Amino acid sequence: MRVPRLPRLAVSRLGIKLFAIILVVNVAISGLVFLAVSRSLDQGFIEYLDQTQTRRAETLAEGLAEEWAGRGDWQWLRQSPRAWHRLVRRQLWPGDTPPPEGIERRLGNPRDFVLHDAGGLPVIGLPPDGDQEAAELRWLPIVSEGEQVGILGYRPPQQLMARMDRIFLSRQQRNLGIIVAALGLASLLLAGGLSWWLGRRTRGMAQATRRLTEGDYSTRLAEHGRDELASLAHDFNVLAATLEASREARNRWVSDIAHELRTPLAVLRGEIEAMLDGIRALDRDNLHSLAQEVGQLERLVADLRLLSQSDAGALEVQLAPLDLAESLASRLDEATGWLDDSGIRLEREIDGPAWIRGDAQRLRQLWNNLIDNTCAYTQPPGRLRVRLACHDDRVQVTWEDSAPGVPDAELPRLTERLYRVEGSRNRASGGSGLGLSIATALARAHGARMEASPSALGGLCWTLTFTAIQDHTLTEDAT
Repeated sequence: MRVPRLPRLAVSRLGIKLFAIILVVNVAISGLVFLAVSRSLDQGFIEYLDQTQTRRAETLAEGLAEEWAGRGDWQWLRQSPRAWHRLVRRQLWPGDTPPPEGIERRLGNPRDFVLHDAGGLPVIGLPPDGDQEAAELRWLPIVSEGEQVGILGYRPPQQLMARMDRIFLSRQQRNLGIIVAALGLASLLLAGGLSWWLGRRTRGMAQATRRLTEGDYSTRLAEHGRDELASLAHDFNVLAATLEASREARNRWVSDIAHELRTPLAVLRGEIEAMLDGIRALDRDNLHSLAQEVGQLERLVADLRLLSQSDAGALEVQLAPLDLAESLASRLDEATGWLDDSGIRLEREIDGPAWIRGDAQRLRQLWNNLIDNTCAYTQPPGRLRVRLACHDDRVQVTWEDSAPGVPDAELPRLTERLYRVEGSRNRASGGSGLGLSIATALARAHGARMEASPSALGGLCWTLTFTAIQDHTLTEDAT
C-alpha cells in the first residue's frame, strides 16, 4: 500500500523577510522600552528615597531640638542607646502606629542616623563602617531657641540602596520583564501570522504571473477585501482578461483574413483552370472577371495595410486647415449617381464653412467608406440623411440611413475588423468587413470621435465629432 506524501510547506522569501523584520523591530523596541522604563524606575525610586529620607531627617532634627530644650544636654543619650531608638521611633512614627515593613521601615532605621553635639563630638549612632562612610553622610543643624546645639547626620539613599535588599526594584523589574516577554511572544505570533498571510497572497500572485508569462491567460486571482493587494489582484485580472481577449481577437483576425483571401483566390483558380481546360474561352469578358477579383484582392491588402499602419501609429496623414463642409458636400455631389443607382435618396443639411485640421485625401476615403457601407446594407428604396453643424469648438457630422437597423447589443462591435451583423461571408450584402474599421481609424487620425447609435430613419446613425479651429488660427497658419 502506497502511503500518500504530505505536501511540502511552501516558504515565501518575502514572508521570511517580513517575519524577520517585524520580529527584530519588535524585539529592539521591547528591549529599549525595558531599559528606558527600568532606568526611569530606578532613578525615580532613588529620588523618592532621597526626598523621604530628607523629610524624616528634618522631622527628627526638630524632635531633637525639643528634647534639648527640655533636658539641656545630650548626656542622657550617651548613657542609654535604647533611648535613642525610642526617640527615633517616636519622632518618625508618633502614636501607637507600628512602623511599616519593607523599605519604609529601613529608611527609619536608627542606625542610619548620627548625632553630634555642638562641638562636633559624637553623641550616638557611630557608623559601623568607619570614617569613609561617615564622610558620605549628610548633615542637618539642630537649632534650639536660635542656638545650634548639635548636628544630625543621615545616610544618603545611595548608601541605603547599596546596603538594603532591593525588593521593590527587583519586583518591578521582574514584572516589567514578564511584560516584555509577553510583548515579544505577541510580536512573534503577529510577525508569523502577518508574514504567512502576506507571503501566501504574494506567492499566489507570483505563480499567477508566471503562468501568465507562459501564455495561460485564463489565470485569475481571488479578490478579497479592498486593500492595495485586492486592487493589484483586480488589475492583474483585467490585464489577463485583456490579453486573453487580444489573443482571441488575433486568432479570429488571422482566421478571417485567411477566409477573405481564400474566396477570391478560389474564384481566380477556378476560372483559370476552366480556361486552361477549355471550358471557358480566353476572351476579354473572362479576363475582365479575373481583373475584378485581382482588384478586390488589392483593395483588401490595401485595407489591411492601412489598419496595420493605424495600429502602429504610422498612418500617413498630413493635417492642414480645410473646410470640412466643402469636403463633405463635394463628395456627396460626386456620389449622387452612385446612391441613385442603389435606390437611395440623399437628404443633406450642411452649414458651412466648418474649418478643421484635416487631410483632404484621407477625408475623401472616410466619406467613401461611409457611402459604401450605406449602399451595401440599406434596402432600396432607402434614405440617407447627412447633416453638418458647427458649435463653439467642434464640428459634428451626423450620417443616418434607413432600414435595416442594427440591434443595440451589436453597435459596439460594428467597428471590429471583419465583423458583420449577419455573421456570414456573403458578398452580396457587403464587402470585406473592414470599411467601418478603416473609417474609425481615419476619424481617429483626425482627432475625431466616431460613435454608432440607432437612426430615426430606422437604420444606423454615425456621429463624427471633429475639433474646430478659429479664424485667428487660420490667419497664423497663412502667415
